[in-house]
Amino acid sequence: MQVIRDIETLRDWRESEGFDARRVGFVPTMGNLHAGHLALIDHAKQRAEAVIVSVFVNPLQFEDSDDLARYPRTEERDLELLEQAGVAAVFLPTEAVLYPRGQKDIVRVDAGPLGERLEGAARPGHFTGVATVVTKLFNLVRPDVAVFGEKDAQQVAVIRRLVADLDMHVELAIEPTHREPDGLAISSRNRFLDPEQRRQAPAVHRALKRAAESLAGGHTVAATLAGARHWLTQQGFVVDYLVYCDDERLEEQARLVPHGRLLVAARLGKVRLIDNLAVHTPYPASDESDR
Repeated sequence: MQVIRDIETLRDWRESEGFDARRVGFVPTMGNLHAGHLALIDHAKQRAEAVIVSVFVNPLQFEDSDDLARYPRTEERDLELLEQAGVAAVFLPTEAVLYPRGQKDIVRVDAGPLGERLEGAARPGHFTGVATVVTKLFNLVRPDVAVFGEKDAQQVAVIRRLVADLDMHVELAIEPTHREPDGLAISSRNRFLDPEQRRQAPAVHRALKRAAESLAGGHTVAATLAGARHWLTQQGFVVDYLVYCDDERLEEQARLVPHGRLLVAARLGKVRLIDNLAVHTPYPASDESDR
C-alpha cells in the first residue's frame, strides 16, 4: 500500500502505476475508519482493479471550529485497517496541501438549493464544502468509480447533482447504510455517546421504521411525521427535523410520491445523529386518508 501525502506524488504515482489502463475505484473519507468505511472499500474492490482511499478532515465542511477540532483523528489505526483491506494507495493530504492559499481565498463549488435545505440549513456552507473538496479530489485521483454511503443521503444527492451538472466522467456507486445489530447507523460520531445515550440512540432508526409502516398503512404524511417527532421526543431526543421528501431533490412532500425518503436529525445531549430510510410505497396521493 502506497501512502501519499502531496499532490505531486499522487500524480506521479498515478502515472507510474499505469492506472490510465486500469479501472480505479475511489473512497473519500475523513478518517476514523469503521465497518461502514470498510464496506465501501469492499464495494469499490468489486468494481475496480485498484482502490484509492483518501483521508482528509475537510475544514470547509465545518461551520463550528470546536466541532472541527474534536473530530476524531486516528491516522495510525486507519493506515493499519487500510493495509489489511488491501487498498492500492491512501491519499493523506494536510489542509495546506489541498488549500495552499487558505480557506478564505479558495474558489468554492456552490451546491445550489439542494445544499441549502435540511442539513444545509442546520449547517450553513456544509455542502459547498463537500462539493468543493469532492471536485478537487475527483480531479486529482481521476477515478472511474467513486463509492459513497447511503447514510449521508443528502450528501449523496448533492454529489450526484455535482457529477451530472458539471459533466464529470466518474461513475457513482452507493452502498446501503451499515448498522449495528440494534439498528443504529454506524458513524464516527457514535463514539461521543455515553452508555445511556448509546442505549437510546437506536430509537432514531426505529422512528423511521415506524413512520414508514405508518405511510404504508395509509396514514397521511402530516399525521405520520407528527407522530414520529412526538415519539422521538418522548424517547429523550431533541428533533432538529424529521421529514418526508422525494428521493432525488429531497424537497419536502405533503403527499406520497413514488420514490420517497424519510430523513431525520436528532440530538442526544451534544451528539447529533442523522439517518434516513427509503420509502417506496404503492399508495398514490389520492388514496391517503386520515386515521
